[in-house]
Amino acid sequence: MKQPEKSYQMIEGAQWRHIWVVGDIHGCFALLMAKLRACRFDPWQDLLVSVGDLIDRGPDSLRCLQLLHKRWMVAVRGNHEQMAIDALRTSQWSLWTMNGGGWFTALPEQKRHQATLALEYCQHLPWILELHCHEATHVVAHADYPEDVYQWQKPVNLTEVLWRRARLSAHLAGEGTAIAGADHFWFGHTPLRQRVDSDNLHYIDTGAVFGGELTLVQLQ
Repeated sequence: MKQPEKSYQMIEGAQWRHIWVVGDIHGCFALLMAKLRACRFDPWQDLLVSVGDLIDRGPDSLRCLQLLHKRWMVAVRGNHEQMAIDALRTSQWSLWTMNGGGWFTALPEQKRHQATLALEYCQHLPWILELHCHEATHVVAHADYPEDVYQWQKPVNLTEVLWRRARLSAHLAGEGTAIAGADHFWFGHTPLRQRVDSDNLHYIDTGAVFGGELTLVQLQ
């Protein structure tokens, strides 16, 4: 995938009271709202950062997509957002539908129009987010940062950012290593029974849409 001009985004955390990162939501809107209430999230002072995959498989993808217009929510794109973007662009629906995108065509016309606009907005989502909290640098991406050293605006394989599981597999086998260039890296994509923290890498998709937990982690 060719490197787009805005594949990276940077956020300075000083303007927020608390910052939370959340694992793959996959349409679980009510569960997310319950989690935010439980952690006393304040939409006027706090920021929620998503590792991507807001949509598909769960009961309310549209409402999750519409959160992207809230001032308190930012996200990197996941492979499910990318499948939706590609389907709308090419009118080739099979890959997305097989992976949970059937909700879109099942919507009534008015809501499908709303969903189309929301998915078109996803074209502006970055692949990689650099977040500065206190004195730490956090990097958020959906599946992987496919280099051994992180660098702001460094060209990387964006398909691997969305899909790659090799690094996680290595860490689960006890053979992984840290990524240099930032303090912490936060990923989703692969459903796990519990979050995995290995070196400076954190995998927080704990399978909410499959009956597991929706993981939120406070960074600030």
